[in-house]
Amino acid sequence: MVLPISEIEILANRIISDAARNQATDIHITPRKNDTLVQIRLTNKLIPRLTLPKEECNRLISHFKFTANMDIGERRRPQSGSIFCDVNGKLMGLRLSTLPSNNNESLVIRLLPQQEQIPFHQLSLFPTMTRKLLALLKHAHGLIIFTGPTGSGKTTTLYSLLNETAHLFHRNVITLEDPIEKSYDSVLQVQVNEKAGVTYATGLKAILRHDPDIIMVGEIRDAETAKIAVRAALTGHLVLSTMHTRDAKGAVFRLHEFGINWLEVEQTLIAVTAQRLVELTCPYCKGECPPHCYSSGRWKRASVFEFLSGRNLSATMKSAKGEQIQTNYLTLKHIIRKGIALGYIKEAEYERLVYDNEET
Repeated sequence: MVLPISEIEILANRIISDAARNQATDIHITPRKNDTLVQIRLTNKLIPRLTLPKEECNRLISHFKFTANMDIGERRRPQSGSIFCDVNGKLMGLRLSTLPSNNNESLVIRLLPQQEQIPFHQLSLFPTMTRKLLALLKHAHGLIIFTGPTGSGKTTTLYSLLNETAHLFHRNVITLEDPIEKSYDSVLQVQVNEKAGVTYATGLKAILRHDPDIIMVGEIRDAETAKIAVRAALTGHLVLSTMHTRDAKGAVFRLHEFGINWLEVEQTLIAVTAQRLVELTCPYCKGECPPHCYSSGRWKRASVFEFLSGRNLSATMKSAKGEQIQTNYLTLKHIIRKGIALGYIKEAEYERLVYDNEET
């Protein structure tokens, strides 16, 4: 039996409300051979919520695509879109991504609460790192890169830092994002729109003529964007951006791969961080928390940072050029081990996040 459109809308709203109520970060609508599985992501786990008949899946995904102004007739290529809606009385941003599969089209929705912001003093598990991050924003010019995999909290860190500096130092902050994940009145946000000719490269060129003090580039993903970001840092702007590398020193190598010469890297790069979201031990439960534990969900996680600056950054650059230089800084491996030793972080997080073949 095919559900009428109104009931499809009710089903879509129920799925979004359920995910928001459970503080999920993502919704996965995955088609299978005979049915469709709807799951939500809590911390690093996918939790099944319900199964749907196959024909309902097509109508549900089409409904989401229509509300996000995506092409509902195109199912052969991946698409992305975003919408803002009211969920349980709170403004929620939804970032949609479709992907064709052998059974049908699948959909993943990233939930981005607009009114929830992590207080700046809670940005890092260890307070000394928060102070180091804020100190970086006192620089008048240079390049600061935040690295880490998707979902590690890089964008949340950037937003918190920019919001703090806009109020604390009274500086003109302009961001270039794809898409804009959270709306802030204290910063000027520019949306990348490749159909309209606003790419990372062209948008960054235009921003430079808009008298910014600080520029946030959503991601350095190609050589052209990397060169313009470095040029902006050389001409007296503080540039913050993200990059997908495994650790902090990987960003140094990636900049060189993008065609940035070593002299420009040395003159512009101020600091590099590598970030991970770790699951904390619950003070009320032993092992896994039951569903009714109020400390479960996204607030049961915290960020840890690998921080590379000053002498250690200079030593890493020399090492990248082939010189035999010894670096001495706390890597993610050591920071996570410290958190486990202090009883803050679950032991399983070490095996999940640390990729190291050396003897420990």
